[in-house]
Amino acid sequence: MSRSAASATRVVTANWDDPNVFGIDGYTAAGGYEGLRAALGMTPADVIDAVKTSGLRGRGGAGFPTGVKWSFVPQDTGKPTYVVANFDESEPGTFNNREIVEREPHRFLEGMAIAAYAVQSHLAFVYCRGEFLWPGEILEAAVRDAYGKGVFGDSVLGSGYALEVVIHRGAGAYICGEETALLSSLEGFRGQPRLRPPFPAVEGLYASPTLINNVETLANVPSILTEGPEWFAAIGTEKSPGTKVFSVSGKVERPGNYEAPMGTTLRTLLDEHAGGVLAGRRLKAWTPGGSSTQMLTEEHLDVPLDFESVAAAGSLLGTGAIIVMDETDCIVEATRRLVQFYAHESCGKCTPCREGTWWVSRVLARIQQGYGRSEDLPLLDELGENILFKAFCALADGAVSPIQSSLKYFRDEYETHIAERRCPFTGQGPGRGPGLEAEAGLREVLT
Repeated sequence: MSRSAASATRVVTANWDDPNVFGIDGYTAAGGYEGLRAALGMTPADVIDAVKTSGLRGRGGAGFPTGVKWSFVPQDTGKPTYVVANFDESEPGTFNNREIVEREPHRFLEGMAIAAYAVQSHLAFVYCRGEFLWPGEILEAAVRDAYGKGVFGDSVLGSGYALEVVIHRGAGAYICGEETALLSSLEGFRGQPRLRPPFPAVEGLYASPTLINNVETLANVPSILTEGPEWFAAIGTEKSPGTKVFSVSGKVERPGNYEAPMGTTLRTLLDEHAGGVLAGRRLKAWTPGGSSTQMLTEEHLDVPLDFESVAAAGSLLGTGAIIVMDETDCIVEATRRLVQFYAHESCGKCTPCREGTWWVSRVLARIQQGYGRSEDLPLLDELGENILFKAFCALADGAVSPIQSSLKYFRDEYETHIAERRCPFTGQGPGRGPGLEAEAGLREVLT
């Protein structure tokens, strides 16, 4: 199939027009679990090779080749091998995994079972975000139904291969979306990142070989087995094959999840899916991969949304979470709110992250509330440099992204805040609104 012919293909959301695929009977009637049957008729090595050939890359942010990641899991170590599905979807602006589970939970479970067979694991964990009460209940019911139909248990679909599944609910920590922090939490410890190496594939859960993939990545796998890896590889771009479920939110007419081939532009997503910028206003800024990725501008509307093109434009595709800001939005305030989130969610293990995000949020609040000083801008630059790449995990790097990109593209807004001693969008400043200076004890922090 040519790339042009495959451009309209939906993979993960292909069955969403059929509400019956929510349940196991409807999912099976629509061809569900045929990918797992096909995998069970192959050797584990052949399954891994098929995923490699497809070119599927992780949809959780880093974009690492999925089949290669599976091949890193060693065999015959004398230890059990585990599979962990990362359903701790906590990146601001990201909500595709949640809808995948809510619409078609068995597609995800089937992909997880195929991954487990490929690495010869007999115990799989689903780490579910603590706030996902309803999706968690959906998964619990889906797992029960899968056991009842022989999908899980002592003999998966009568093959003799055994697989048990456990759903583990997290406690609402953003940091547990990071693989090693997730493993620590799963083991019952405080969710904090670990030094790597050793990598989870070799020494992960309970110091044993562990494969970790997120929900969307695993939801792609069944179609690769049923339609063929070449079919999947023909969609999207050469280096970023397949489709992506983009979460579009913010100032758009129709927020939601939209699946499109890798390489689709934001202009296409806005015009053909999300209904354009809200109220016909002008696009000002947007994030291609959630709040932890560098902001882009109207100049980047036609950048192909794939891993390589977005990186070349100076950002990251990340989770494909597109947050749209229009001409009425204050970039300084948006940056402050994003950095405040990371300051709150920092696990505190690394000093540059723990202290740096706290101080940056204070400096940004000072500027926003009309107490900014000219030396604050080089101070923000310096603070960002002292945080970036100085911590165990990427949370600190994510906190720096909105700082650096907002200063790069919207430095004039910061300068206006400082010169006029107020926010030009809200009018807020000393004596011009509630402001943080009205809160007891905080004026000293701001000044």
